[in-house]
Amino acid sequence: MTTEKTVMSGWIRIWKMPALLLFGGFLIPVGPAEAQEEEFPGVTLGLLYETAYQPALALKPFGGRLGGEGPAAQVEAIIGRDLRYTDRLQVMDSLPETLVGGDIDYGLWDQLGAVWLLSGQLEGAGEGYVLSVELHDVVYGEVRNRGRFRIPDAESPDFRLAAHIVSDAVVRWLFDEPGMAASRIAFSRRSNDGQTQELYLIDADGENFRRVTGYGSITMSPTWSPDGKRIAYTSYKSGFPRIYELNLETGEERLLEPVREGDYITPTYHPNGRLIAFTISGGAQSGLFSYDLERDCCLTHLSGGLWNDLSPTYSPDGRWVALNSNRLGTATPQIYVMPAGGGEADLISPYLHGRGGYYTSPDWSPVGDHVAFHGRIGRRGRYHILVADVSDRGRRLRQLTSEGNNEDPSWAPDGRHLVFVGRRDWGTGLMVVDTATGNIRLLLRGLDIRIPEWGPSLGIDGPETLRSGGF
Repeated sequence: MTTEKTVMSGWIRIWKMPALLLFGGFLIPVGPAEAQEEEFPGVTLGLLYETAYQPALALKPFGGRLGGEGPAAQVEAIIGRDLRYTDRLQVMDSLPETLVGGDIDYGLWDQLGAVWLLSGQLEGAGEGYVLSVELHDVVYGEVRNRGRFRIPDAESPDFRLAAHIVSDAVVRWLFDEPGMAASRIAFSRRSNDGQTQELYLIDADGENFRRVTGYGSITMSPTWSPDGKRIAYTSYKSGFPRIYELNLETGEERLLEPVREGDYITPTYHPNGRLIAFTISGGAQSGLFSYDLERDCCLTHLSGGLWNDLSPTYSPDGRWVALNSNRLGTATPQIYVMPAGGGEADLISPYLHGRGGYYTSPDWSPVGDHVAFHGRIGRRGRYHILVADVSDRGRRLRQLTSEGNNEDPSWAPDGRHLVFVGRRDWGTGLMVVDTATGNIRLLLRGLDIRIPEWGPSLGIDGPETLRSGGF
């Protein structure tokens, strides 16, 4: 059984899965790959990137003053977990309290095995705090970077987000690459009775699980605007599948007015945030379309014909689109890449004539030329997460999972982690896999989850109500 977005004879097929209970925050190490029932043609089973050396980073217990003594430990704990979840570092955060004060003794930290050291001081400032942090290079005995960050009151809903932003700043200092801590994941969840499906959000670390919609209908396929302020999705709340856009700051909802007959499904934002691409199924002309949200006009046909084109996803520069299509003339969909304005499409999924395969739910990495999707071989095979290197026209493919059923991958803002729906003997879970180490982390357990979508980082350029940054 699967949850992918598939159009058959003009309607959306949504499979039911049993709903269980909630949740976890476990790390699931990935061992040697088990033997597969069938091998994907031309696909290598293994990691997307070679495992790299993970330096040890020590967290010197954060100090506090002027009211910051208590929250300092909370902020430190959030940052420590964020840095551990990057799968890039060996985080040392169980350290003696005697190391809180005094000058930095680089020789002592070197003896403890630290390569990097992060120190911090939280001070009360008005209605919140200011966190001063320093990143020390233990080997060279010097401060490599420092910054000051606003932290709201511990009771504020933005308290954790502000700490996540600090974590992403540290990742940028260390690796000159984006982090993922200050981000959220949207997904749909089917109710226990199977009658409704609503949208939910959860933070990247598994906290702040909350519902977004309450339509009492089927709502699915969420997608994030590039600024993280809006989500678009398909809902049946009017009786027909239509695309809506929700402003997460104001709660204002907008209907994408249908300008031609058909079902409006599987939306995605262009990187400029102005255009949106989606599928219209049925009616006079089915296919893939784009629409200018800013001007509220200009429906443009991109692709389509005697087949179904679904689930578009843009490249980071907006020049290309990956999509799901059954244009080969068989009932099984494949993954293609084509110019964003329309044109010839190249097949990137591992199709072989005469050998069944089912590939769907593409998602383009926000920082590179990789497209993730899920697929299976044969009619009874298991679904696994695959990644194609688009720069090589999809000739280099990797299979990232080897156990259970794994569906609907979506990239984190760091372009290194993927969230997906995993089905195991114990039930269904929302999982995160690190494509470099193979580590799998469980975010939610036992819910009937569908089609997760990882949102952008919410840093100093994020929504105004969430803004926290260095100064």
